[in-house]
Amino acid sequence: MWETVFAPCAPGPVSTQAELERAEADLGFALPESYRAFCRTLGAGLANGHFRVAIPSPDPEADLVGRSELMAHSISAVLADRPDHRFEVEGDDPGVIDRACFFGQTEAGEFLFWDVVPGRDEYEIWVLGADLEAIRFGGADLLDLMRRSRGPAVRGILGMGAEPLSAAFVGDDIEGSAGLH
Repeated sequence: MWETVFAPCAPGPVSTQAELERAEADLGFALPESYRAFCRTLGAGLANGHFRVAIPSPDPEADLVGRSELMAHSISAVLADRPDHRFEVEGDDPGVIDRACFFGQTEAGEFLFWDVVPGRDEYEIWVLGADLEAIRFGGADLLDLMRRSRGPAVRGILGMGAEPLSAAFVGDDIEGSAGLH
């Protein structure tokens, strides 16, 4: 399925079933199917010319579990100096950040996260601005995020100045330049 979503499409290193299972055990929840298919088919790389999605991998630069922990720790460290900080959350559920599992970043420094609600097969995707202020809805799942970001909806995802993204996927080279920032 994912090969038909991107044109051009050059997959990168992909996740194995064992790596996906390890990530689920380490994170404590089932990974969404759209994401699992992405990891098995496309792997590590740059999606839509803008999104870097961490995947379960032996490469620490690309590994979902390590990257998720690093992003959450980095955000917490910055916010520790701002005790009265409040996020501007699109919609009516400020608790979305409390259920966040970070899984990617954009080339502009925004953070992608799942709203991990137990009992769901897919988790909504949200985008935390690089300024750690605004939280915007990204998509109902990974496929929805990729498709929505190619049209006018990108302004709601990445901000009013954003232009629609390309439909390309460029995989990281097998030699190990995962490139997550």
